[in-house]
Amino acid sequence: MAKLNWELIKNKHKDLLKDLTNSNIDHKKRAELQRKETQYSNLISTHEKIEKLKNEIKDLREQIQQENDEELIILFEEEITENEKSLSELEKELEDFLYPADEQDERSVFLELRSGAGGQEAALFVSDLFKMYSNYALSKGWNISIVDSSQTDIGGYKELIAFIKGKNVYKHLKFESGVHRVQRVPKTEGSGRIHTSTVTVAVLPEAKDVDIQINPQDLRIDTFRASGAGGQHVNTTDSAIRITHIPTGVVVSCQDERSQIKNKAKALKVLQARLLQAEKERKESEISEKRKQQVGMGQRAEKVRTYNYPQNRITDHRINLTLKKLDIIMEGHLDELINPLMVWEKEERKKQESVFLT
Repeated sequence: MAKLNWELIKNKHKDLLKDLTNSNIDHKKRAELQRKETQYSNLISTHEKIEKLKNEIKDLREQIQQENDEELIILFEEEITENEKSLSELEKELEDFLYPADEQDERSVFLELRSGAGGQEAALFVSDLFKMYSNYALSKGWNISIVDSSQTDIGGYKELIAFIKGKNVYKHLKFESGVHRVQRVPKTEGSGRIHTSTVTVAVLPEAKDVDIQINPQDLRIDTFRASGAGGQHVNTTDSAIRITHIPTGVVVSCQDERSQIKNKAKALKVLQARLLQAEKERKESEISEKRKQQVGMGQRAEKVRTYNYPQNRITDHRINLTLKKLDIIMEGHLDELINPLMVWEKEERKKQESVFLT
């Protein structure tokens, strides 16, 4: 672990506490300062616990050198063992604070699935992926609901947007962003030839009002009649909503609810999430090439995974992980894919320079 200037860190913490006493700062700035203050506070507190344990271990070893009573020596050694175990855990905590996880990890998400190359077969795979993510969400105790969708006449989806509400949803699902490639024999294929199709997945953390503030004058809101597959009307009133964010050209629609008010609220939430993601990507494009390599895992253009049905094989290309259990994975048992990705992400974070290092 790199050497830290603790005097400098403590002084920065004092400056943050002082800044927080300023009543003139806005909500967004205050939230950012509070987040930083918590990081520094956790770092300093953990460091102090580590130093205290190191001193206790040192004192115990000195007592062993001076002690002749075998029973007391055994007790001292047992205490040293316990303290060393606690010390190891604290040092891991300190490392986590030094290279903090994404602050958006705990948030709910908007899951966007879009068919790519492959026509009807890609649209059918969107449906399969949605079932997979739905089962995974249920296993985690999360709630999932469709915000908007565009069905095909054979049961697939050209596009599907869902909201997954729960604790740490983004932490688990953020690795799904990217291009998912499927290799299988389509149901409509008579000759038995294997086709390759693609689906684009985007996972957007739910934005908070403090993250993105939208000027109502920047919005154009249109209403239309909700419809199902093949253009069949499923609603007799113009309850569906389409919102255009004029400065960026981002367009969001929602027709899942029968209430125009509810559809508008959902559409605004999706818009906030997309604008937050755009801002995040803009910031990431400004930082070092080394950092870009790390955040590349979230870019939508990357092929992140291949689903090979004939061989019952699934491969995650970022960590070169291949599992011969595609049938099980597609039922929503994603932990064997996601847990290694979480470990990989942590290792990638540790390769970057911590903001606390001097």
